[in-house]
Amino acid sequence: MDLFLLLTTFIVTLALGVPVAVCLGLASLAYILSAGLPVVIIPQRMYAGMDVFVLLCIPGFILAGNLMNFGGITERIIRLANAMVGWMRGGLAMANVADSMMFGGVSGTAVADVAATGGVMIPGMKKSGYPGDFAAAITAASATVGPMLPPSVPMIIVGALSGISVGQLFLAGAVPGVLMGIGMAITCYILAVRRNYPRQQWQGFGELIAAFLAAFWALAMTGLIISGLLTGIATPTETAIVACLYAFVVGAFVYRELPIRAVPRIVVNSAISSAGILALVGFANVFGSILASERIPQMLVSSVLAITDNPILVILLINVLLLCIGMFMETIAALIILFVPLLGLATSVGIEPLHFATFAVLNLMIGLTTPPVGVCLFVACNIAREPLAKVISAVIPFLISNIVVLLLVSYYPPFATWLPTTLMGN
Repeated sequence: MDLFLLLTTFIVTLALGVPVAVCLGLASLAYILSAGLPVVIIPQRMYAGMDVFVLLCIPGFILAGNLMNFGGITERIIRLANAMVGWMRGGLAMANVADSMMFGGVSGTAVADVAATGGVMIPGMKKSGYPGDFAAAITAASATVGPMLPPSVPMIIVGALSGISVGQLFLAGAVPGVLMGIGMAITCYILAVRRNYPRQQWQGFGELIAAFLAAFWALAMTGLIISGLLTGIATPTETAIVACLYAFVVGAFVYRELPIRAVPRIVVNSAISSAGILALVGFANVFGSILASERIPQMLVSSVLAITDNPILVILLINVLLLCIGMFMETIAALIILFVPLLGLATSVGIEPLHFATFAVLNLMIGLTTPPVGVCLFVACNIAREPLAKVISAVIPFLISNIVVLLLVSYYPPFATWLPTTLMGN
């Protein structure tokens, strides 16, 4: 009865549009009151969930991304992307993909990518002759590449949950992220040729070099993060602090577009974003501990293994489950609730934890562009002033492309494990 009340409260509040963190908190409170347990369990479990050292790097990377965004990074990256691929048929759409790959490597979040680049790219694409729904769809879809590339907030969460090295997780997501970008760029080209979308004039190697030099300091932040982790000079948390200082210096003194008076507001906004994520982590830990006490993870593993212990089929079942969950639940909440029990299932059939973590995150990134809880879709629709139904229809080719990449990464582990193993060892 108590478990039924827990799940019913969560599903009903989620269906009513209540924020996911509040849904988790209310469901946990209903269970605790019904079971006659002390309410003090909630703050205790919340604190235990948030009191993880590696989670301290989340505020740092969010602040670094915001500082770079306010410091003129967006326009420079867009200029570089246009110089690289804008001359091809459908080049502006492919530039959108390239832009998301580069910007995502700075911000680490998909929603920030859509908001920052969409405000420039979507109006620009519409002005150049692209349909508004297509512009919104490619902006939303390409933004999902960002969290696969370092620094990645979902990968940090996974590292905190599983004990897997955050540095290895960052590297594990790099190849799948590049594959997603290539897949969507190919999809853009095919659609552009079939629909006769416009292309821009080749601006010459001079513009390409100038655009690269202009964006160099922004792109170098990703190299700074990776090199710090690979060399062992800094922990992920220390790397995040260094990234903040770097972003401030570049924005304020190199690009000279970051006003000093704006820094306090950026810090406050970053703190609010970080607090929202950490509150979600805390409430999800309470919810997850209740599920663990009810032995739900063990029941899940036993139920799946009763059907099959074939790794190929288990991977397929996990992918289907996570794709469905991603349609209805926010990414971080889904990770915190489901990652540990599914990791137990995956390892029981011989799937490597690093490999599983990579395709699990990739699954939930795809969920950012699937209705009804496709956050990136909503943001892109608002910018483009296009109805959601049209944008959903336009995003389907890119969803197919991303699912193909998901299957490749799921069934060929080296796509996830080769780079971290080569650079960092086991």
